Amino acid sequence: MSIIEVRYITPDDDRTAISRIYEKSWKYAYAGIIPQDYLDSIPAGQWVSGLDHPDRRTLLCMEDDMFVGTSSFGKSRLRQLEDWGEIVSLYLLPDYIGKGYGKILLQSAVSELKKSGYEHIFLWVLEENIRARRFYERFGFQRTDDYLDDNIGGKALREVRYIYRQPVPI
Repeated sequence: MSIIEVRYITPDDDRTAISRIYEKSWKYAYAGIIPQDYLDSIPAGQWVSGLDHPDRRTLLCMEDDMFVGTSSFGKSRLRQLEDWGEIVSLYLLPDYIGKGYGKILLQSAVSELKKSGYEHIFLWVLEENIRARRFYERFGFQRTDDYLDDNIGGKALREVRYIYRQPVPI
């Protein structure tokens, strides 16, 4: 039986191994959305420097002491939503998608933001990333009419903002 653990990143954790989660996840999840030549050109260690961003906290999802997922979150990066908490990223190794690890990691990130006093939580998702959008919707996030225009690898993309709506007890 596998042991699943979600915990905060520590100074001793291998940043390159954690960055590898982002790299593999991007190449899997964004195939057909982001140009393939851009995905193929992502260098090893691309996300190492962002893992210790002073305005974010990072959780790791582990199975039997192996990093399989990560999520970063914190105070909103948008001035107009300064009282909101933001989930900046949530990524899993492709072999762990669809096995419940993402839900555990997302629950942990939402819980940690709530413990930090954030009543309102949001995240951005690429509009074309239907799998991720359905995942967040099943969890209780609702799409808004707010968009960000982006350009990744020379392709114009749009991100849509989702806000978390806590389920109302019945």
